[in-house]
Amino acid sequence: MSSALANGLAGAGGGIIAQIITYPLQTVNTRQQTERVSKEGRDSRGSALFQILQVVRSEGLLGLYSGLKPSLLGTAVSQGVYYYFYQVFKNRAEAIAAANKKRGRGDGSVGMFSWLVVAALAGSLNVLLTNPIWVLVTRMQTHTQAERKIVEAKRETLLKEASQNALTASSVEAKLAELDSSKPLPYGTMLAAREVYDESGVTGFWKGVIPSLIMVSNPSIQFMIIESLSKQLRTKRAAKKKDVQNITALEIFVIGAFAKLGATVCTYPLLVVKSRLQAKQEISGNVSLRYSGTVDAIIKMIRHEGFRCFYQGMRTKIVQSVFAASVLFMVKEELVKVFAVLANKSMFKSVAADIK
Repeated sequence: MSSALANGLAGAGGGIIAQIITYPLQTVNTRQQTERVSKEGRDSRGSALFQILQVVRSEGLLGLYSGLKPSLLGTAVSQGVYYYFYQVFKNRAEAIAAANKKRGRGDGSVGMFSWLVVAALAGSLNVLLTNPIWVLVTRMQTHTQAERKIVEAKRETLLKEASQNALTASSVEAKLAELDSSKPLPYGTMLAAREVYDESGVTGFWKGVIPSLIMVSNPSIQFMIIESLSKQLRTKRAAKKKDVQNITALEIFVIGAFAKLGATVCTYPLLVVKSRLQAKQEISGNVSLRYSGTVDAIIKMIRHEGFRCFYQGMRTKIVQSVFAASVLFMVKEELVKVFAVLANKSMFKSVAADIK
């Protein structure tokens, strides 16, 4: 098994485990990002724990796992694609660095900028190939929230008509009671896909791709930090005549957490814009709630909500991302070791068979 394939499979496995563990926080965070709060309005959403309990109370425990199936598929594909191409480009970068050393240029190690380019190339391919899956996941995570907004808009319309004596009191009460008793219809992956296609056609599945491509800098920053810290740790181990490859799972966990924290803080505003674009557009007469593209979303968010909206739910995201990244890297590295052991056993058996 090639190192690229082993890293791709290990990344997919680690990503799935991390996603399952932290998915409730991800669901709540997506809803925080897509919630509109005017400049004058006060943010009364409460803590992430309060919102989790609110979702459980109103939608049941399964409400926290809306969109989990496509999310797991997206995580497996995304992590597999990313780590596969990351390893391919990394091997190429290391080969170039070694060749340069033979020519008397450099010490044979890959520099920070090269790591950044490697991560950016892998991330760009990953975004272009997996964006449709994440559009569906965002829709499913925010479906109940969007339906609630639609019901609220209908309620306001009914009360307005009642105030203008366009409806009788009994008719208004009956319609309000009907609205209160209505519940969102089951919303599966196929229904979400059909809704996206009906709204925007095939291009709708690539909504938010521009901020997503810019956000490639997130894993690029993350991996640059990881590779740099890992290199420093190995160098210190080598200087102390310890096993150069002996980086423990706990050390990988800490390095992954620190790297993800720095990357998340830098790129979070773009994540909010991406979620706003991928979520179902508000159904109301207020055009400030509808976005035609990335630039339009940014302008309207600043104008109607202020700069604070770009950091909605950041605390939740930091907890979710840092913990997920730490678990992912720890599991990935352990799986890579397992694949290496299996490969060595397979090679040993092959050699033994040849000897016989």
